[in-house]
Parts: sequence; C-alpha cells; structure tokens
Amino acid sequence: MTTSSATAPPTTPRPLRAAGAAVRPHCDAAPIGDRILEFMAELYPQCRSMTGDGVRATLGHIARHIPLAIEEVPSGTPVLDWVVPNEWNVRDAWIADSTGARIVDFQRSNLHVMGYSTPVRATMTLAQLRPHLISLPERPDWIPYRTSYFREAWAFCLSHRQLESLADGDYDVCIDATLGPGALTYGECFLPGASREEVLLSTHICHPSLANDNLSGIAVATFVAAHLAALPARRYSYRILFLPGTIGSITWLARNEPRLNAIKHGLVLACLGDPGPITYKKSRRATAEIDEIAAYALQASGRPFEVVDFIPYGYDERQFCSPGFDLPVGCVMRTPHGRFPQYHTSADNLDFVTADALADSFETVVSIVSLVERNRMYENQSPKGEPQLGRRGLYGAHNGIDRTADELATLWVLNLADGRHSLMAIAKRSGYPFETVWRAAEALRAHRLLAAA
Repeated sequence: MTTSSATAPPTTPRPLRAAGAAVRPHCDAAPIGDRILEFMAELYPQCRSMTGDGVRATLGHIARHIPLAIEEVPSGTPVLDWVVPNEWNVRDAWIADSTGARIVDFQRSNLHVMGYSTPVRATMTLAQLRPHLISLPERPDWIPYRTSYFREAWAFCLSHRQLESLADGDYDVCIDATLGPGALTYGECFLPGASREEVLLSTHICHPSLANDNLSGIAVATFVAAHLAALPARRYSYRILFLPGTIGSITWLARNEPRLNAIKHGLVLACLGDPGPITYKKSRRATAEIDEIAAYALQASGRPFEVVDFIPYGYDERQFCSPGFDLPVGCVMRTPHGRFPQYHTSADNLDFVTADALADSFETVVSIVSLVERNRMYENQSPKGEPQLGRRGLYGAHNGIDRTADELATLWVLNLADGRHSLMAIAKRSGYPFETVWRAAEALRAHRLLAAA
C-alpha cells in the first residue's frame, strides 16, 4: 500500500517548534543548523523501532515538508534471505515498588524498554527481576539502548545508579506492548530530473530518542530533500529513503531489484550532529565516482575530515554494497558509530548535537550533490588545434605571459574534453578548482565548442 503527500514542498521545511516548547518568532532566514535542530526536537520524543506507530508518526512529520510515499510491507513477506518481522508497539511500561511509585518509567525515557520486548505483567522479587535489567557500570548515570529484534525476550534498561539503588522486595513489572502481524513501514521521496539515472540518499529511522544516531540523519536528509525539491532544474533524479536499518534496506532492495541499474551514485546519511569532523566511508568499489567526488568536496572545504575504506559493517551501505548489488553507495557521517561514548545511550540527546555541526553536515551533503550534478564528460567540437577563443571573448587580447585562471582552465578543458575525462578529472589534473573548470566548460558550451559526451 502506498500513500503520498499531495503537494510540492516549500523551498525549505516550514518553521518548526520543539515539542513542548513555546512558539517563538521564526522564519526561513534563520540559520539552517538551528532549523534542523528544531526539527530534531520535534521528532525526539517519538518511540521509533524497526516497525510500528513511532515510525509512522515520524514519517508523518517528514511528509509535511517533502513529498513522501509511505510504504507498508506486511509481516511475513519474504525479502531476499529475510522475512519481514512482526510489528511491535509499546504503549507504556514501568517497574514500580511496593508503594506503587514508578522507579523505572517508559514515560520518562523510551530507552527504558528494550526494543521489541515481549509483553509482561507480573509481580516479582528483585532476584527474579534482576536478569531482565540492563545497565552500564562504566557509565553509571546513562541509560543504555538495547534491542532484541529476532529473539523473543523482555528487559528494562536503566542507569547503573538506579540499579544499585533497588532494594530487596516485590516489584510490579509491566510492559504494555503488542508484538504480532502488522507491517514494516518506510518512506520514499522521489524527485524526477532530466535524466532517469538516479542519486540515492538513505537514512535509518529505527532508533527511539537518540539524537545523533540517528535523528540527525533523518533531519539532514529531510532538509537536503527540501533543498533538492526547490532546485529549478535537476540533472539526475533523486530517491531519498527513510528506512528501518538493515531489514528496511533489504526490503527495499528486494522490492526494487529490477530498477537498481538506474542508481549511479548514492550516500547513506548517519550520525551527522556531533562535534567531530566529517567522515566519508567509501563504497565497496572504492573508486566509484561518488568516492572521488566526496573526497574532493571534503578536501575543498578546508575543514578537517577523514576518508575511510569500506568494511562490510556499519549502516545500510553494507546492504547496498553487498556483492549481488554492488551499488556505488558511500556513507557520510561525523564521528563513526561506536567511536563516541554517548553512542546507544541516553547521553546521545539533544544536548550532544550542535546546530553548527548539523549545518556543516547539510552543507557537505549539498556540496557533494552539487558536484555530482555538474561533473560530466564533454567532447571538444573543434579538436584540431585550438579554436580561436579571442573572437569569442574567451581569451585576452594582450600578449603578456600572465593568463587568468579562467583562460588557462579553458585551455585545459579544451585539451582534455575528449569524452574520457570528467570535469573532476580535469580539475584534479590541472590543479584548478572544480568551480573554475566548470565555469570554463559552461562558457565553452555556450559557444558550442563543447558537447556532452
């Protein structure tokens, strides 16, 4: 089943309000990082998981800002080597002491319930309860995030300080949840371009109240999609996916295998709000055009960055890059998963992410996409000797030895525009910035001295 938002999006997502906060004056001129952070605050309270109403509610928020088709795939559907799981929803959960006071309360933090916990309602002693309690002794004030997706179990996550404070006695234990046939839900934003060839952007939506992993990816992807939707023209078509991790991308791949050859470039977006520098993880191919472009964009930014090789572990790039598909999909993140202590804990909250980091992540993705749009191969239409550029206004009339960058870049483009060198390759070989090379190519194209290869 598919549903779609009906209208084209505004230039950028409309002004947003943090859940529970007072409305304050706001306009589209506000810094992009502040707007992304505000959108994250709106989504933060939702209890997302691999399936369920939290995912649907999150997609509903996203669909207010970009055109989004929402797909429901029934539980039990075979998808490659997997099967779409049962749907899980949790309404409430607690551990209460003998006075009825909730000492662990889902309403205070949705991390308190292990994801996909089976329902339970019982009175038990601390000794009986203890095997179902998870904490982090090394971080005594943080609540861990844990799941049990494919093994039926139940547990509560709590701070180690809370755990140590529990006294012997009886406890009222409740996880008011359902686990049964339903659907896996994901969202897909498709923006057609002049070409049927596609750029794929993907982010995972299966985590509850965790800000960097991965509300930051959801929010940045939404704003990037809004930016792309507002462009007056797009060379490529764009497909932006909001999927539960692993099973979501596997489901999408299984349902879309016949058209995967349209995907020419791709990025997975994750962990984009922390203060660390941008990290780009290469595709499995390692030398795909997206790998070259991402590395160039990061180097040109002048800011610290890291480029790392592909490994078959991480986010959904490992599904898109599995050997049977081998799509040219890399991953843009800041500090990689597991390398910041807040990872998968309650410390990954809205205080951990910054507006500056979110703005930098947004601008990085947009810069990569801009290069993807403009990097192409051309053929010189007057390749025998140099065409006379002076009479076309493309070369200075003086005979001095100093030439402008635009003039020299023009000569480089003419010389290497042989249908085998992209503008990126010309920029790297000539040493001139891509913008200068692209500007020269546009001028030559306007005078019909270049044609697309």
